[in-house]
Amino acid sequence: MDWYPWGEEAFRRAREEGKPVFLSIGYSACHWCHVMERESFENEDLAAVLNDHFVAVKVDREERPDVDEIYMTATQLATGSGGWPNSLWLTPDGRPWFAGTYFPPDDAPGRPGFRTILMSLAEMWRTRGEEVEQQADRLAAALQQLSTSPASGAAADLSRDLVDRAIAELGQAYDDRRGGFGGAPKFPPVGALNLLFQEYGRTGEASVLRMAIETLDGMASGGIRDHLGGGFHRYSTDERWFLPHFEKMLYDNAQISRTCVDAYRVTGREAYREIAAEIYGWVLGEMTDPQGGFYSALDADSEGVEGKFYVWRRDEILRVLGDEEGDLFCRVYGVEEDGNFRDEATGRMPGTNVLYLPRPVEVSAQAESIPIEDLKARMKNARERLLEVRSKRARPNLDDKVLTSWNGLMIGSLAYAGRHLEEAAYTTAAERAAKFMLSEMRRDGRLLRSYRDGEARLNAYLDDYAFLAGGLLDLYETMGKNVYLDEARSLVDALIEHHRDKAGGGFFFTSDDHEDLLTRSKDPLDKAIPSGNGMAAQVLLRLGRLTRDARYDDLVGGSLEAFSHMMHRTPRGTESLILALAEHLEQARGRTPEPEGRGAPLARLREKPVTVEAFFSSTGVAPGETVEVELRIRIDDGWHIHSNRPLQEHLVPTTLELKDGGSAALAKVGYPEGKRVQLGFSDEPLLVYENEVTIAARIEISPNAPGGKIELLLGLKVQACSDQACLAPMEYVVAIPVEIRG
Repeated sequence: MDWYPWGEEAFRRAREEGKPVFLSIGYSACHWCHVMERESFENEDLAAVLNDHFVAVKVDREERPDVDEIYMTATQLATGSGGWPNSLWLTPDGRPWFAGTYFPPDDAPGRPGFRTILMSLAEMWRTRGEEVEQQADRLAAALQQLSTSPASGAAADLSRDLVDRAIAELGQAYDDRRGGFGGAPKFPPVGALNLLFQEYGRTGEASVLRMAIETLDGMASGGIRDHLGGGFHRYSTDERWFLPHFEKMLYDNAQISRTCVDAYRVTGREAYREIAAEIYGWVLGEMTDPQGGFYSALDADSEGVEGKFYVWRRDEILRVLGDEEGDLFCRVYGVEEDGNFRDEATGRMPGTNVLYLPRPVEVSAQAESIPIEDLKARMKNARERLLEVRSKRARPNLDDKVLTSWNGLMIGSLAYAGRHLEEAAYTTAAERAAKFMLSEMRRDGRLLRSYRDGEARLNAYLDDYAFLAGGLLDLYETMGKNVYLDEARSLVDALIEHHRDKAGGGFFFTSDDHEDLLTRSKDPLDKAIPSGNGMAAQVLLRLGRLTRDARYDDLVGGSLEAFSHMMHRTPRGTESLILALAEHLEQARGRTPEPEGRGAPLARLREKPVTVEAFFSSTGVAPGETVEVELRIRIDDGWHIHSNRPLQEHLVPTTLELKDGGSAALAKVGYPEGKRVQLGFSDEPLLVYENEVTIAARIEISPNAPGGKIELLLGLKVQACSDQACLAPMEYVVAIPVEIRG
């Protein structure tokens, strides 16, 4: 095949030779893309037909999501459905006039093969040019119409009712038997889970938490999870999370791991911490570039067969583990003699097994009359032995390109886990990746999209800016280093300058200096990742909270108004914007004026249900002098934190410590008196902090401290509880910039 990359050269040749363009859009981990490559593009006769009659252009949708979005919409308009590989025929000016997805090479009953399609379209181009032009004009006009702002007239209602409706729709779609929303196929519903956890934090409603937890449990027990190597596959082909398409994507695992951390925080169940740790172990062990960035994906196929790397025959397992331990493993993980699934394409039983948990491990322990901890230890040992054998198989292809937006998601997840799981290795990995992105993926202050083999290239898109800024804010909130707040703000300011729709609100996917395409879209809909507009709104909310810059809050309001009609029309398709709306409403409700004479806080951290604001007396001191610090702690309604001296020894006290004692020492801390309360779940009274309290502290600078700028890190540890549950203990790290006068 004589492939061209997307660009002027290909279209110039099409114009000069009077040929249409054949556009194939796919991605590295796409199973059917590989099938069409083998069957058609590597077939010399078919390749000759393509090269003779068309100018062939190949696009990686992950590097060029702008091109992918336009032409996937065109395929959906033309055929009523879409998918990858996406196959289109374009005029030399880029207008689509015929489209489809995967085509088999040869004719089948009721379906023409790729060869027939090519010859027919070549003939149509030569003899029915007017018809081609009419089809191209119709599709181009429809694309232009769809790309206009979804707002029409006055903004639709943006009250709490819209959030409640989104939650109600999730309840109506919920699968009570297996978790998740709707039937097959089932994709990880991370947007829905985020919204449910947010809603549970606000209301404490048990039914909301149940939907989130049972969905995660269904995913974790199913074959969609790689029980040996860690991480999750792209999606399940059935309704029970059992039979996956086997590609493993960075963006899925970044989002699922963060959701598992949230589940651990809310429930305290170690299982969610373990699942998150498995994902991070896979990412850090197999998906990390030597410079710290994260690779994109692992293919579904190995040796030309989808899933071959992951599935097992029963006799293989018995050879590795022995009869007794192997039989036990097979019972726990649903392994059968004849295999436990049918091939999706042929319907035949291939005799192999997808590992999954047909029943909870606790139930298996009872059935096997084995203590639960003993069974877990034996299964862990068995998994490690099988993983060692599996690692010697022919591996799926690694897509080693580093994408800015997906890395932003992974940086944020690792930083978030570093904070809430108190795992320094996660924070270190997040910071290393962030430094790589900021040094290698920027040129003249602007982000680039993709990196491979030492070269960064392509203009960044809306989601690159929004996702990376979000990851940097997670790093700032974990580490307290102002540099990450400043870098996030710089990225968001560039996003505002080059992507903002000043007339209609919200943000365009491409920048104002991007190459001209058929349309410039402004999409509010979530797909496998949150929409760039949804993530931008969330990042703007966080920046407004952290910087007290009202400009960011105003932009959030404009974005929500711009997409309000779409949010009402499809709450399930705009969950990231609905989540931003929920946060926006909560933030507006919780605002209080600053105390007279105190001024704005110099640092502000928020992790629901607690907000911490820091006020400093001075940031310039001499050796031996002291810095006065006040931490104002606001606790959301319905929640409390334990006092510094709780009445029960097992409760986590609120404490403040100086995390780096080299140049300073914590001289004095003034904790407020707690409030004695009696809650329904405890027969004993508790001593707690509610609503708002202030902790005053004095930090003494060492007499021998050298002159210059330093950053003092204060760690405030709290545990937030409601009447129904306690969250995992949380540490807020406040960075105090101090200049020591020599």
